[in-house]
Amino acid sequence: MAPPSTPTVQDHVALAEIELCGELMIAASATDGERLSADRIDEVLNVGNVPAPGAH
Repeated sequence: MAPPSTPTVQDHVALAEIELCGELMIAASATDGERLSADRIDEVLNVGNVPAPGAH
């Protein structure tokens, strides 16, 4: 009798969030200050000024 197989499930959103948290931890450990600035967090997370929905 063959052993039961264990299905592999990947939650891509969770994996992306874990990767972003890791990037923030790396950036925080490399900073001279006590905290990351909001601008540095945005830079690490690769976010910018996102226009409001419906704005042109």
